[in-house]
Amino acid sequence: MNGRGWFCRNGNWGPAVSQIPRRPCESRGPEARESLLGSRPRIRSGAAGGEVQRRVRDAVSLAARLVAILTCMAGPAPAQGFAGLGADATGFAVPKPGLVLEFPRDHGAHPGYRIEWWYLTANLQAPDGTDYGIQWTLFRTALAPFEVKGWASPQVWLGHAALTTPTHHYVAERLARGGIGQAGVVAQPFAAWIDEWQMAGLDQMALRAGGADFAYDLALTAQGPLVLQGQQGYSVKSPKGQASAYYSQPFYQVTGSLTLPEGQVAVTGQGWLDREWSSQPLAADQTGWDWFSLHFDSGEKLMAFRLRDSGDGFTAASWISAEGVVEPLPDGALVLEPGEIADVAGRKLPVGWHLRLPSKALHITTVPLNPQAWMATSFPYWEGPIRFTGSHTGRGYLEMTGYE
Repeated sequence: MNGRGWFCRNGNWGPAVSQIPRRPCESRGPEARESLLGSRPRIRSGAAGGEVQRRVRDAVSLAARLVAILTCMAGPAPAQGFAGLGADATGFAVPKPGLVLEFPRDHGAHPGYRIEWWYLTANLQAPDGTDYGIQWTLFRTALAPFEVKGWASPQVWLGHAALTTPTHHYVAERLARGGIGQAGVVAQPFAAWIDEWQMAGLDQMALRAGGADFAYDLALTAQGPLVLQGQQGYSVKSPKGQASAYYSQPFYQVTGSLTLPEGQVAVTGQGWLDREWSSQPLAADQTGWDWFSLHFDSGEKLMAFRLRDSGDGFTAASWISAEGVVEPLPDGALVLEPGEIADVAGRKLPVGWHLRLPSKALHITTVPLNPQAWMATSFPYWEGPIRFTGSHTGRGYLEMTGYE
């Protein structure tokens, strides 16, 4: 990396900003562009003017890097895994077996790792019985494994918010640079934000976000313990050993309101927070995943995923008792079969699934609240609330990536 920025060609990084394809992140006008780059100072002569010019050059360089990294994230999956998550991790920290999570420290950011997210979904219901779902996600990605304040920060932040109804799926995206306070995370007292979107507190959380046609303002209360996924927080993602640090809070009770074009709606429901960080969470040949977070009516929970490759893929799951006791389940324990297929954004997607977990006598079929829950963001994917029936009943969320 140098002062001229990076570009992505066929999944590979290199210098020369002039070769980065132009790609707008979100058409939010000149105010948003100045928010990204910082306010435009008047250029003065002398030493002070030179410093201002240097800061402007650094801002433009980082803006180019933001475009470059989003271009790579949306580029061809096979070269470096979905969204570049299988790219070589040289120079960055990587999770290792025997990882020990420490709180509240690990609620915060880990700038030495290349990728990290704070991700919350909630299954909600109005007094008239109408189902809704929301997503709030803050991504951090690093161009270099450190953080500094100000214009030289190599950290990039991306926010996704969504609200799903039976007939509509509303989506918003925010992009921010690090180092200037536009986005970030504080471990204690916990707060995560990008622009005016906020996630504040953990045992008692306030959650707010919105877009052009929607907003939500929710209060979440944790009714159970944190859950360490995998082996005490060390979550293996492939037979080759790729892994992440991963923990969840799947026991939120939620109250609050949604704002829709037709007005405000009071809601209650259940929420699930996922926290994950790594530098190479996928193998290079893993093209995407199918991920489930399930709330059983019995009070138990299930986290389950399959990472797709050219073969049978790699699966993992965690069975979580109503008291928060976790039983990790190995590759092969979970069986996934596509069910309902829908035409979504020019793709045929398996929006319904059959899940089997023989060790738990689980066999269920999932149905989406809205098959068109497509996240038309910088790296597009499907994300939406589901219900399921069969041996167990309940609600949850499904995320599917890499379907091109």
